[in-house]
Amino acid sequence: MENDNKLTYIDQDGNEVLCEILFTYKSEEFNKNYVLFYPVGNEEDEEIEVIAASYEPQEDDSIGELHDIETDEEWEMIEDLLDTYINSEEEEYDEDDEEDEDEE
Repeated sequence: MENDNKLTYIDQDGNEVLCEILFTYKSEEFNKNYVLFYPVGNEEDEEIEVIAASYEPQEDDSIGELHDIETDEEWEMIEDLLDTYINSEEEEYDEDDEEDEDEE
């Protein structure tokens, strides 16, 4: 289930976990859609557990049912995407810091 930028994930123990969507990605190579997300409430932890899954978009563009990542090649692509995302966020954060310093 998805709500704005959140989804409810059923973990391996059958518990419903509210998660924040980090980003979605459509892979032409694997002809699949992917979503990367993390449990809400972990934002202050030093290390956030990012979860990845594939999904088939619903008619209303919601995420719908999640599926396990099936191959090592898919995991490699997801790790590369996550690294790129993290690096771009760090660069944006650094640019914001520089702008703040320039204003002083």
